[in-house]
Amino acid sequence: MKPLIFIREPQTPKEFVAYYLVRYEVLRKPWNKTEGSEKDEIENDCVHAMACDENNNVMGVCRLQFNTETEAQLRYMAVVKNAQGTGVGKALIDFMEWKAIEKGSEKIILQSRENAVGFYKKCGYTIVEKSFLMWGEIQHYLMEKKL
Repeated sequence: MKPLIFIREPQTPKEFVAYYLVRYEVLRKPWNKTEGSEKDEIENDCVHAMACDENNNVMGVCRLQFNTETEAQLRYMAVVKNAQGTGVGKALIDFMEWKAIEKGSEKIILQSRENAVGFYKKCGYTIVEKSFLMWGEIQHYLMEKKL
């Protein structure tokens, strides 16, 4: 049975702590990166979303940044292991696409890790090019979707 998924923007300091913890635990800790490496200098200029279950546990997170007036970018997409494959990622993408359209974006780009390319393809994204190798081991692909 799929969990109930509630997508919302974190508001309180406690919610942001939980949000950033998921980003760190999923995207940085497995590669022995330091806490704080899950953040960058434009956090305050972006839209943040988190997927929570009925008990308010954070199951996934994502950030939307605006590169130009017409181009948005998904970053720091992370779904906790026991929630992968349950619709959490798709719910986050749908929410962020709606936010991007609301702000006038005509397309969304993202840098997908190789193991997530299939997921993003199912969400309507196409590969533009093989891009960079993060930390010398995680291949990324630039992907995009017209809105």
